[in-house]
Amino acid sequence: MRTALNLAQTIRTDKSVLGRWWWTVDRWTFMSIIVLVLFGILLVTAASPSVAERLDVRPFYFVYRHIVFLVPTLGLLLACSLMSRKTAWRVSSLTLVISIFLTGVAILMGAEVKGATRWVHFLGLSLQPSEFIKPAFAVTSAWLIARHQHEPDFPGHQLATGLFLVALTLLMMQPDLGMSFVLSSIWGVQVFLSGLPMLWVLLLFVTGVVGLFSAYMFLPHVTSRVDRFLDPASGDNYQVQKSLDAFRNGGLFGTGPGHGQVKLTLPDAHADFIFSVAGEELGLIATVFLILVFCFIVIRSVIRIMNSEDMFIVLGTAGLVTQFALQSLIHMGSCLQLIPAKGMTLPFISYGGSSLLSLGMGMGMLLALTRKRSQASSPPQWNSWYEFLNAGEGGTDDDND
Repeated sequence: MRTALNLAQTIRTDKSVLGRWWWTVDRWTFMSIIVLVLFGILLVTAASPSVAERLDVRPFYFVYRHIVFLVPTLGLLLACSLMSRKTAWRVSSLTLVISIFLTGVAILMGAEVKGATRWVHFLGLSLQPSEFIKPAFAVTSAWLIARHQHEPDFPGHQLATGLFLVALTLLMMQPDLGMSFVLSSIWGVQVFLSGLPMLWVLLLFVTGVVGLFSAYMFLPHVTSRVDRFLDPASGDNYQVQKSLDAFRNGGLFGTGPGHGQVKLTLPDAHADFIFSVAGEELGLIATVFLILVFCFIVIRSVIRIMNSEDMFIVLGTAGLVTQFALQSLIHMGSCLQLIPAKGMTLPFISYGGSSLLSLGMGMGMLLALTRKRSQASSPPQWNSWYEFLNAGEGGTDDDND
């Protein structure tokens, strides 16, 4: 046992890039993301063949594409988690500018799909650039606001607000109310945590409520969805009803992977309603476990920054966690008819290349920002396996910036 502990101590002193990463990154969050990825492969495999049959493509067409997109997604996750603080905000800023530009191109030149123009096409691939606005804005805005805290003359709040308004305008032009709500929440959480006076917080809250009411009044598709949520008999509620039927059919333990029947008639079962497939085939116990994994990632990330005095780390992590949590809640709430139906992918589980890649970037940035960066100048000495297994919280990140 002593020999094994000495070996572990030797590995702990590894100063390579991957060595420092392994001992400073939040391995619990990283492994939780891998759990979500594995659930995603399982559920896309179970849900997509019926969708493929309706679209007259090969039975495992979406499964193959999902796995193909997972390769660069995991690569992006690892690459972003290796970044220093400075590299993270520089990459995010560049990504935000490119994403805003391409979103504008999609609005002007993109093909309309289900009433929205969100896609650009090149080299035979389709990309939804607005997906990358969320994580890129979260980190860029955090840096601008944090710099203002250190340099009062720097117009950080104004620049962050300007970028928010530009991005929000483009999202509403597509239109995409769900993503607009997530982006607004990211910005709202960050300005609140930065010390905005309560009067301004209340003013922003009222503005948000007025915005949502205006969307209901003036956007027909929003009006229709809210009306059908409040009164299911007022319109076509086929997808939501099928979603609820799937949960009822699954019961406590589910029908078993691949044995669900309701999913065969559920449109977008592999994407916007994949949580319903989980409910039918895996049952209540497994879906509750899945929810707990999402909750664990959110709570764990918040705990990691509770004692941080770095405003950029706090705001960046808060923004990325807000995106991750809200996207998950909107998807689950839509499937369970807890909110008006809104097509949004379930992070790392739903099929969707652009969503997977943007989440890989965002959660990679989250891992980068929550890495341990101080305290120990020399590696700890372990005297037992218990100390070794519980040593994951220590360590330093030598990427000073």
